Amino acid sequence: MTLAHDIAGDGPCVILLHSSVCDRRMWDPQWHVLVDAGFRVIRPDFRGYGETPAPMSDYDEARDIRDLLDLLGIERAAFVGSSFGGRVAQEFAARWPSRVTRLVLLCPATRLLAPTDDLRAFGAAEDALLEAGDIDGAVDLNVRTWVGPRAGDSVRDSVARMQRRAFDVQLAAPDAAADRDDFDLRQVSAPTMVISGGHDLDGMQRAAEFLTARIEGAVQRQLDWAGHLPSLEDPERVNPLLIDFLGAPASI
Repeated sequence: MTLAHDIAGDGPCVILLHSSVCDRRMWDPQWHVLVDAGFRVIRPDFRGYGETPAPMSDYDEARDIRDLLDLLGIERAAFVGSSFGGRVAQEFAARWPSRVTRLVLLCPATRLLAPTDDLRAFGAAEDALLEAGDIDGAVDLNVRTWVGPRAGDSVRDSVARMQRRAFDVQLAAPDAAADRDDFDLRQVSAPTMVISGGHDLDGMQRAAEFLTARIEGAVQRQLDWAGHLPSLEDPERVNPLLIDFLGAPASI
C-alpha cells in the first residue's frame, strides 16, 4: 500500500509524521513555512488516517514510511514526528539510521515504556465510549485530553474532524495486527531534539524524558505553555524552533 501523501518544495527533505489524534492535515501551520525556508516537505497519512485506507493485513508503520521514501527516490530526510508520529520516527531512525539527518520528536509516544496510570485511564475511557457506540463522546474525550489550553476553537474543531475521520475509517475495517520489528535507540545517530508540553499527560512527559536520556546527544525543550499538540496549539512559537533545529538547507 502506498500512503496518501503531499509533497512540495525543493531542497533537503523533511518528512512530517502526524499524531494518532490527527492526520496529515495537522501540519498545515508548518507546511508553507518549511517550503518557504527551502525544504522539500513530505507529509503522509498513516494507514487508517486521512486518505489512507485502514490496514487489511499485518503492517508496520516505519516500514510503510521507508517504502514511501523509496518510491519517491528519497535516500535521506529529516524527520519531525508528533506523538504517535514521533514513535514511528524514533523507530525509523533506529532501524535505518543512515537515512535520517535530523530527528524532532514532538511530545512523542514510545513502545519502550509501559503505559502510566493516566494513559491507561484515558485508554479505558476511550474504549468504553467506542464499545458503547458513542463516537462523538470519544472524539470529545480526545480533544479534551490532547489539545492544550492555548489552542483556540478552530484548532479544537480541526482536531475533532481529524479524530472523527480516523474513527470512521478504522471502525469500519476488520482488525489487522501490527507486525513491528524490535529496535534499539542506541542506533539513532541523527541529532535529536525532544519537545515536551507542560500541560501534557504525565505519561507523555515521562516518555520525552526517557527518549532524551536514551538517544545519544539528544536535547529536550520543555514548553511550559503547551499541551500535547504544540505545533497546532501555537505554531508561531513552534515553527522557529523547528527551523532553527533543522538548520539552513545547505547544512543537511
